[in-house]
Amino acid sequence: MPDYHDDLRLGHVLADAADATTMERFKALDLQVETKPDMTPVTEADKAAEELIRSQLQRARPRDAVLGEEFGSEGSGPRRWVIDPIDGTKNYVRGVPVWATLIALMERGEGGDRPVVGVVSAPALGRRWWAAEGLGAYTGRSLSSASRLRVSGVTRLADASFAYSSLSGWEERGKLDGFLGLTRACWRTRGYGDFWPYMMVAEGSVDICAEPELSLWDMAANAVIVQEAGGRFTGLDGVPGPNSGDAAASNGLLHGPLLDHLRS
Repeated sequence: MPDYHDDLRLGHVLADAADATTMERFKALDLQVETKPDMTPVTEADKAAEELIRSQLQRARPRDAVLGEEFGSEGSGPRRWVIDPIDGTKNYVRGVPVWATLIALMERGEGGDRPVVGVVSAPALGRRWWAAEGLGAYTGRSLSSASRLRVSGVTRLADASFAYSSLSGWEERGKLDGFLGLTRACWRTRGYGDFWPYMMVAEGSVDICAEPELSLWDMAANAVIVQEAGGRFTGLDGVPGPNSGDAAASNGLLHGPLLDHLRS
């Protein structure tokens, strides 16, 4: 099995640099915000963080390809870094601390591209999560000061905590009835949104989560962290990994019932 220790260390270095850039402009009164063609916001901090990560990757991994939310795809080859400079930009703009930089490394294999390294850094929360294939998933302040992540052992939806982003996406895709059926079947539901539900699934504090429309940069880092914590990460179609355009994550024990509701 490949050794991803060096790539994981690089992921932390990239996250440290991004954290410094994003925190410097968080809650700034003169923060510059634009509206992209898809009507989502982008800030100067989004762009600066991605540019910084790209420049460091160019020096450290010049042969690797890069895909980022703000500046698209660059390079080709079997290894590709996937970046979301600020996941939760709307929170960032409003001064809500629930946002993070997502950094993943994906490798090409027989079954297609799969995430093998993931770092999720939420500096305004003072939290960071990371994982690498075969090395497990962790949270903490640094590589040397961390605790291992493990998903929950909940086996019934009636005892499960379900996290989601919003109702509107499910309604727009004609899946609202299945979504509402799932919320009624669960013990507890909360709309945390963005990266956080996936990290809580990995921690075992939430049992299932799902979103109906996502991009690769929203999912790649989350996927490897959930999987290395012992959970499952698939599309709503049940295909493993972050390539389906939507996502369902669980402790593994509840994945079948989760998908059954959302497919109905």
